[in-house]
Amino acid sequence: MTPRILVAEDEEIMRITVLDHLRSQGWSVEEAATGSAALELVKKNRYELILSDIRMPGLDGEKLLAEVKRLAPRTEVIMMTAHGSTDNAVACLRQGAADYILKPFDLDDLTFRINRLLEMQTIKARCVSLEHCCGKRRPIIGSSPPMQKLLSLISQVALSDSSVLIHGESGTGKELVAAAIHFESRRANKPYVRVNCAAIPAGLMESELFGHEKGAFTGADRTATGKFELADQGTILLDEIGDMPLELQVKLLRVLQEKEIDRVGGRNPIPIDVRVLCATSKNLAEEVQGGRFRQDLFYRLQVIPVEVPPLRLRGGDILELTDFFLREFGRERGLCFQLSADARRALEHYPYPGNVRELRNLLERISVLAPAAKIQLWDLPVEIRGGSPERENEEDNLAAAVARAERRCLDRVLEKTGGNKTEAAALLGISRKNLWEKLKQYER
Repeated sequence: MTPRILVAEDEEIMRITVLDHLRSQGWSVEEAATGSAALELVKKNRYELILSDIRMPGLDGEKLLAEVKRLAPRTEVIMMTAHGSTDNAVACLRQGAADYILKPFDLDDLTFRINRLLEMQTIKARCVSLEHCCGKRRPIIGSSPPMQKLLSLISQVALSDSSVLIHGESGTGKELVAAAIHFESRRANKPYVRVNCAAIPAGLMESELFGHEKGAFTGADRTATGKFELADQGTILLDEIGDMPLELQVKLLRVLQEKEIDRVGGRNPIPIDVRVLCATSKNLAEEVQGGRFRQDLFYRLQVIPVEVPPLRLRGGDILELTDFFLREFGRERGLCFQLSADARRALEHYPYPGNVRELRNLLERISVLAPAAKIQLWDLPVEIRGGSPERENEEDNLAAAVARAERRCLDRVLEKTGGNKTEAAALLGISRKNLWEKLKQYER
């Protein structure tokens, strides 16, 4: 997106000269002849940078700076000053100005300063995204037809700025889909901010989303920037949107329609440019029927609906996901995990009511508790093996019970000897040949 710059300068020749030069650099530039006119533009529009003279009729540069920092704290301000007013420029730096430049100045020097500040804005935006996504962004794994269809839809959806409603059962990976949409979009280098609506107390959610002014309520000892402002020019994910209180749904609808927010205790709306993604495991149509979700907001959010399929409908992806997670846990523990043929079949045929999250947690538990790097059928929970927890200690077949105990004994001894079969045979009190035959029998 082309950066927008506002030039506030009362001297017409200087203003036109700077405007022509900045526009020749490919930037979108607007002008204001007074501080008051500049302030009105700031209230209506979003600017990456403001270039302002310190001394202007009406509202001077220092007062304009204070208002800009209040209304749009992420907008950078460069102050233009004559040689005799450098003290004022230094005072502006203390109040939040990013830089100052002495008149008359070299236009190429001005270009260099602006480029530096815009590059810093990009770095800050990426830091915001990293803060919210570090350790949480994962690749979307799956070659099954439902997942290939979903990946294709993600690529299409990413091209637009329309609102997206991502629906799916708990544990299907809705956050991964939202992240993929953002990082494939033209906003990929801008902030990506995630908010879990179910995790924020209702009384704090408005301030969390929209920010608040100093003194807006008891304990508000400073102005706070909300998640929507942090996501300006980027993307915000409202996870578990179905848990948002009704009174806040009204305010969210206004934000989507007007593209501006009101801080708690604020006097003026703040323009924003944010793409909104929402995710929920609830059926919002049923929530609307039950009076728990606003119908107008539902239709406004569901411009593009995206359904994430449950794992039971992605049978071909189970082993692919299993191998991916086992490699991940293996790297953490310095091991190379493998699955026996029986274990793979058992994992592939389990229905996974908790979806991908359940599979991942299951494999993490197995990777910690399994006695050896090769995971056997008996290392899996009883419900995965086809039994039931109530019958875990029951065994109708004596041979099967003996075989299970023998396998576990072999695994423990091999782990103890570090895989040395000669030492293992000695500890077990059997010949090395007999040990080899048992290992072959149990696919070890």
